[in-house]
Amino acid sequence: MKKGVKKAYIVTVDMGYGHQRAAYPLKDIATLPPGMKKHDESNIICANTYPGIPHSDKIRWEGGRNLYETVSRMKKLPIVGKPVFGLMDYLQRIEPFYPERDLSRPIMQVKQIYSMVRKGWGKDLIERLNKKPLPYVTTFFSTAFFAEEHGYKGDIYCLCTDTDISRAWVALNPAKSRIRYFAPNKRVKERLLLYGVQEKNIYVTGFPLPKENIGTRHGLSVLKKNLGCRIGKLDPRGVYQKKYDHTLSYYLGAKYCHITDKRPLTIAFAVGGAGAQRDIGVTVLKSLRHCIEEGKVALNLIAGSRGDVYEYYTKALRGLRLNARHKKYIKIIYHPSKFSYFKKFNAVLRNTDILWTKPSELSFYSALGIPIIMAPVIGSQEEYNRAWLHAIGSGVEQEDPAYTHEWLFDWLDSGWLAQAAVEGFMDAPRNGVYHIEDIVLRNKRSEIEDVHLL
Repeated sequence: MKKGVKKAYIVTVDMGYGHQRAAYPLKDIATLPPGMKKHDESNIICANTYPGIPHSDKIRWEGGRNLYETVSRMKKLPIVGKPVFGLMDYLQRIEPFYPERDLSRPIMQVKQIYSMVRKGWGKDLIERLNKKPLPYVTTFFSTAFFAEEHGYKGDIYCLCTDTDISRAWVALNPAKSRIRYFAPNKRVKERLLLYGVQEKNIYVTGFPLPKENIGTRHGLSVLKKNLGCRIGKLDPRGVYQKKYDHTLSYYLGAKYCHITDKRPLTIAFAVGGAGAQRDIGVTVLKSLRHCIEEGKVALNLIAGSRGDVYEYYTKALRGLRLNARHKKYIKIIYHPSKFSYFKKFNAVLRNTDILWTKPSELSFYSALGIPIIMAPVIGSQEEYNRAWLHAIGSGVEQEDPAYTHEWLFDWLDSGWLAQAAVEGFMDAPRNGVYHIEDIVLRNKRSEIEDVHLL
């Protein structure tokens, strides 16, 4: 890679939210190859939807995405739901980490991917990018394999999107592969080593979070101001603040402590890309209805880019007659474009006190100082994300959503959620986007600090 590179190809896939959400913070360095038009008003390239994608490639991608979303929604169906989902989850399973052992042997999923790649899957995309080779950063394993197998002329980087990963992320022959990995935490690095990836090809960068929610790399002014306002909402009796006043002043800064904000406690409930848990949001809404009517709580229902989820929430609000009078305290966050949705979501997060969601890639957003109430997991990788949130102390399991109006306020009075917010700020890596830019654009080995244990 030549020094002084200013841009890179940021390649993702339109499959759920995780892979595109990981790519979005890298938009500042994204560019397109000669002749390729923007898609979805972004320079980020979606490998399964870019303009001009061959029909045969599109069919391969659509089959995988439709299967995942359908099976995810089927999980709640009686009799057949759990067995069908269990089979898919088993095929994508992550083996137990201990005892440490050689896990480099490729699994069936990797062999199947390589079989399709060697028949031409992804070749069109790599030929387009090879017209002007630049650093190639992808958030999906298949697209990393595309680049290597089809002879991409630039550097190849693969960004892992969960706190632990399956063998599917690693090449058929990892010892000889030139794919370099961005690991969101140290466990992923350790896992990659067990899979046979050379240590020189692994960078522990952290997950890329949006710059608009962080501020500058060293000052963190936006993050600290938002967290300072949030702590007061999460600790209304001052229990946590009184006990840890010195710690907050030292790590957050005195000017960001004891900030008062007139807005109500604000909760964001976010469904995943398959829209499988939308019903929990309505249950929470019903439980908190009186608090919302009194202006004590604001609720943002995050429908994402799914029109069906938006309509579901709109109908629920209409049924409760909360769509007009209380518009100030309840909103549906939606945009049909995923990248536009991410922009809206990031703006909402700045004034969000609690993020309620399944432990997906959003687990990493705890680094912004936002406590996460965890909805039930969907998929084995989310089991690991849940364990990671527990380990750093920034995530808590949801109680019965129908009684949110009871247990939530007990948690607030105890200062527990304020503690979870600060734990995330202290122990979850937050500068992933800056570390990745250092490596890709400046050829500088840049990684998270040694204090991050997980």
